[in-house]
Amino acid sequence: MRQASIQRTTKETDISLALCLDGGVVSVSTGIGFFDHMLTALAFYAGFGLELSVLGDLHVDGHHTVEDVGIVLGQALREALGDRRGIRRYGAALVPMDEALCRTVLDCSNRPYLVFDAPMPQPMIGGYDSCLTEEFMRALAMNSGITLHQKCEYGGNAHHITEGLFKSLGMALKEAVRVEGDVVLSTKGAL
Repeated sequence: MRQASIQRTTKETDISLALCLDGGVVSVSTGIGFFDHMLTALAFYAGFGLELSVLGDLHVDGHHTVEDVGIVLGQALREALGDRRGIRRYGAALVPMDEALCRTVLDCSNRPYLVFDAPMPQPMIGGYDSCLTEEFMRALAMNSGITLHQKCEYGGNAHHITEGLFKSLGMALKEAVRVEGDVVLSTKGAL
């Protein structure tokens, strides 16, 4: 089974996460409504099962919660992928959200890297600090071993831009983790 469960407790957050790359229940509760919406969209478009419960120090702000979820989701993704045998490895998606057009291109290479080019025109989206999207993507990429490139081609609304980034990430992951064979897709023979 391509799945993982992780419990992570620090002085700032208490996270319980179960991930299944082959589908299942999606239930997300982080205490940040917009972030819940984004993670639900990510799981939906990736075709993942995701059960996530977070208690974070939201009286400080959302930074620890968002970054730590990226860390734990990345760790779960790395574990669920195992040796990455048989996966397509690469994924790409373009998503339009009203005036915004967002692109995600990724490689499940086991070489973490993030290129993020998506300026946010508004600093807040409800109770969500829009600069946290980059923090989440960085934590996810570094902990999952994914080379992740994201770009907002154009857009004027931070909500639409962020939603386009999360949805395109989900679509690209769905493509990249799809099993198409039984070998590791690398000329080196290992990822």
